[in-house]
Amino acid sequence: MPLPNITDSQTGGLRLSVNFDSPVDYLIFIFQILFATAAVLIAGPVVISILSTRALHLQNRFIFMLNTSICDTLVGFSVYYLGLFDVQEGYPSRNGTYNLLPSLLGVNIMTFLFAQFDRYFAVCHPFIYTRFITRRVVISANVYCWFHVYSQSIILIFVPLSKAIQLYVFSIVILQVIVFTKVVMTIKLYVVARFQLERDPPSADKESKKESLRIIIFVVISFLMLWCPSFVNIIIRFVVGGGLTFRNEATNLFAIMARLNAVCTPSVYIWGSPALREAVWENVWSKICSWKPPKRLVGFALRD
Repeated sequence: MPLPNITDSQTGGLRLSVNFDSPVDYLIFIFQILFATAAVLIAGPVVISILSTRALHLQNRFIFMLNTSICDTLVGFSVYYLGLFDVQEGYPSRNGTYNLLPSLLGVNIMTFLFAQFDRYFAVCHPFIYTRFITRRVVISANVYCWFHVYSQSIILIFVPLSKAIQLYVFSIVILQVIVFTKVVMTIKLYVVARFQLERDPPSADKESKKESLRIIIFVVISFLMLWCPSFVNIIIRFVVGGGLTFRNEATNLFAIMARLNAVCTPSVYIWGSPALREAVWENVWSKICSWKPPKRLVGFALRD
């Protein structure tokens, strides 16, 4: 039996993302709930584990992982709004968040770019890296990613609509430059991992560098593959005037693909780093799996 349509008066002006008129509507709604929950349950433990493990958060590469995992956790929470309710971001907007929630992906883009440069200098120029790329510099770079993205988003809120659209298109052009740079750096890192590290003698430092390069290459490639369709569609819509339009964010296939990075990225982190995998198990999942209800609660259950 289909659920009744939710009217504006029943939800205070905010309707659900689907009308439940067909089985596809049910699938979309269930998928959004499962996806949001999966993103929170995968990225969230990565954040907790890096913050709780001193050996991890003292390493620069894990600081970048922490920053993107915080973004991915927030993306998961954002899907509970963007995916379950009738929300349309961009221009024109409907029940939107002034692009504040979609901008989380922008923070990830910039973080990945800084992480690529970090890994490049760590492997190719270790003396310069150890002297200049300190933990404070890395933390400042991650903080700057948030400042850069959200300062632009806040400016767009207060300028006139015509000017906001112009700035939005200009930011897309800047993103093209960033994406091109990311592609070049990915190729460069692959060459470094494929040839330069193979010439180094076996050591723990060599294995650590190979691990970090492998992770960042896989993460960036998966991010670009999932995010580029949405990026290209936005360019076509605002520059050429064509492209595809969708009813809302829940049915926007390209936006869904982009947000899937919130599950893929922390999964690659856990898969590629044995130290992080062990920390996630020890700090989160082992405690959840071994949890037992207090005796007082057990007593109440028995009396009932």
